[in-house]
Amino acid sequence: MGKSARRPVQAAGGIVLRDGLRPLVAVVQRRKDGAWVLPKGKLKPHETPLAAAKREASEETGHDVIVHEFLGVISYVGNRGPKVAHFWRMQAVDGSAGKLMHDIKAVDWLPLKAAVERLSLPHEQSFLRHVGRKAVEDARASAKMTPEAQGKAVPVVAELVDPPRPAPPPHLPATKPQQRWHALSRLAKNWQAAVGRIWRAN
Repeated sequence: MGKSARRPVQAAGGIVLRDGLRPLVAVVQRRKDGAWVLPKGKLKPHETPLAAAKREASEETGHDVIVHEFLGVISYVGNRGPKVAHFWRMQAVDGSAGKLMHDIKAVDWLPLKAAVERLSLPHEQSFLRHVGRKAVEDARASAKMTPEAQGKAVPVVAELVDPPRPAPPPHLPATKPQQRWHALSRLAKNWQAAVGRIWRAN
């Protein structure tokens, strides 16, 4: 059976960016051959492309990532047959980098043009050149909208708690729950009065 008849290997990854107002693109170096590629990897059994993309991007860059919009698919024939890779735009979460997975020798963060030139695979170069500018513009626009980019403190949102329901004004009828409450209250008062009379009689 030839390569063309094989079922494509499913992979997923991301165009991972950081430093929102001056976005840099992550490229990673494979340990096995030294090639520079976009962060990506094969899907595990029963794993969705989105879940695999987030996992692989985090493992290969050493950063947690926030996934944004879907960017597209690369289809190509590799050494082991046809492969389909799904890509999303992602934002690297600020903070110190974690340990890279063993398959990755290094990660570099570059401006878009330099990232395209660094990539070793022509189909990835073409893809990043095609979608990269829009991804960078969207990342920059998102950064401009954040309070951090504007030098403002991020407000702390307190847990929302339902406020107590106020009693209705005199000119408005009570709701059914309030009517039931008033009825129960009257029954309780009547019961207390009856118990008091029995206690005093004894």
